[in-house]
Amino acid sequence: MLCNNNVSINAIRLFSSLQNKIFVPVATLTQTTNNNLKSTKPEFKISESDSKIQKCLTMETLCSTVKNVQYAVRGKVVIRAAELEKELKNGVSKPFERVIRANIGDCHATGQKPITFLRQVMAICAYPDLLEISDFPQDAKEKAKELLNACGGGSVGAYTDSAGLDIVRKHIAEFIKNRDAGISCDPDNIFLTTGASGGIKIMMEMLLNGPNETPAGFMIPIPQYPLYSATISEYNAEKIGYYLDEDNNWSLSIEELERSYQESLKRCQPKAICIINPGNPTGQVLSLENMQQIVKWAYDKRLFILADEVYQDNVYAEGMKFHSFKKVAAELGYPYSQIEIASFYSTSKGFMGECGARAGYFEVVNMDEDVKAELKKLSSAQLCSSVLGQVCMDTIVSPPKPGEPSYELFIKEKQGVLNSLKEKAQLVTELLNKIEGVKCNPVQGAMYAFPQITIPPKAIQHAKENGMEPDMFYCLELINQTGICVVPGSGFHQRPGTYHFRTTILPPTDQIKSLLSKFEKFHVRFLKEWS
Repeated sequence: MLCNNNVSINAIRLFSSLQNKIFVPVATLTQTTNNNLKSTKPEFKISESDSKIQKCLTMETLCSTVKNVQYAVRGKVVIRAAELEKELKNGVSKPFERVIRANIGDCHATGQKPITFLRQVMAICAYPDLLEISDFPQDAKEKAKELLNACGGGSVGAYTDSAGLDIVRKHIAEFIKNRDAGISCDPDNIFLTTGASGGIKIMMEMLLNGPNETPAGFMIPIPQYPLYSATISEYNAEKIGYYLDEDNNWSLSIEELERSYQESLKRCQPKAICIINPGNPTGQVLSLENMQQIVKWAYDKRLFILADEVYQDNVYAEGMKFHSFKKVAAELGYPYSQIEIASFYSTSKGFMGECGARAGYFEVVNMDEDVKAELKKLSSAQLCSSVLGQVCMDTIVSPPKPGEPSYELFIKEKQGVLNSLKEKAQLVTELLNKIEGVKCNPVQGAMYAFPQITIPPKAIQHAKENGMEPDMFYCLELINQTGICVVPGSGFHQRPGTYHFRTTILPPTDQIKSLLSKFEKFHVRFLKEWS
């Protein structure tokens, strides 16, 4: 703004003072030698006090149920693992060459090779031009054609029905019927989901009470997979923990279920019992007799059974066998055959280990038809699960048959994975139990060991003084000194006064031996240092 001699300096100053009430600072004025006043172009700045705009979402306004969510499998120790990997990559010297991630059941990340038939069908479905390639076996091509013909526009890029492709649901129903010795399965009771986790969460949501009602309670095992406690916190429901019996291979006693149930009645309405079989993190396989007792007890309490059966292919112990809760209930006969059940399965575990496919399903048994309509409505809000994931699931439940081109290789790869896991389950159990101050139940199934460890009183006191659980302190020391990443038992919950950690049995055998050798040296040193 240029000012001439006809404009009084007082007027300019008045105008500047008015501008100062809005902008800081206003134009700077300079009087020239010929009495012409010139000003620079105004520089408009926001004052410091005005810059502190209040955010809508802060830790104070964030919902308490979100802040209460804890997911130990990807918690502090895993965060530290990522930091150490970056430091090693940048040349920082450590007492170890690499981080060994034994914290999560991520099969392919630890070196397991994909099953050929699964990947061939997924590849063709993702890029149908591969149908013209002679390198792919005919049965893989036929499977891919069948699935593509079921997709909108012949493409896995199209949405499916919310519950999944009809052809995949039909194959899942046939798979379940064959698994359960001919007990019927209706494809309409099958819902394909984003991993088993997606199905578990939607079924727990279905079981919630209204906002002005007594909170819904979910009975969960202790130790448990953190998805359950995290979801209970997220949904503002109540956790009803029942302890597994560590002294009896993590078995489940009806007396403990009854104690837990009765204790919960004063604070919530028990709605469901969650059972993980084979167990995570504990690796046990329930006996048929134990399962029959559980079904009868749950029926008498009018509880919905949430059967986490994602490790049903992973049974290693001699004389042990997987039984589905659906089959057990059906064979008990009326009235127990009428109990409501949701059973969950996933491509992430078993022999396939396709964690990244994010594919799962659940079957509802004896669900009221009107309630099932509401479940379909709730599912529709999620549109559909990954279609490539659905393709992956189909190849698992409807694999190559004897005489087809891919059959022999498929069986060889499948058995190779399961036999290797069985050997490693035995190896891990044996090696852990040879270490002073460590005891571990046999790994009967699943993919994990959950050893109990001795932590000296001085270390316990030190951890508490620093605001952390003793086994968290132990696991942080373990990774900082050895690069071994495991999950503290407190993240899964455990009996007071006991300390554990969860480790996978997935790494190759040579890595497992190296891991446990390093662990033994650390543990002996830790006991000596803190005793």
